[in-house]
Amino acid sequence: MPFFEVYVKVSLGEAMRRDPKGLYKRALAGEVKNFTGVDDPYEEPEAPDLVLVNEGVSVEVNVERLLEFLASRGVL
Repeated sequence: MPFFEVYVKVSLGEAMRRDPKGLYKRALAGEVKNFTGVDDPYEEPEAPDLVLVNEGVSVEVNVERLLEFLASRGVL
């Protein structure tokens, strides 16, 4: 089975808004150290095989893009 890197891109603000456990809020308050995107750097992938933007795009659209990508690579 081939390996593909799929980057699900979301802004820090949106990730914070969606955080059900409140980890970003705790990290910003200094309660959680070395939290990626807050006090530990986050590095986007340099050359992902597919980028799915996860803001302003429906789940259905991203699923369709992923399925099309996999089909184009002969996986489906």
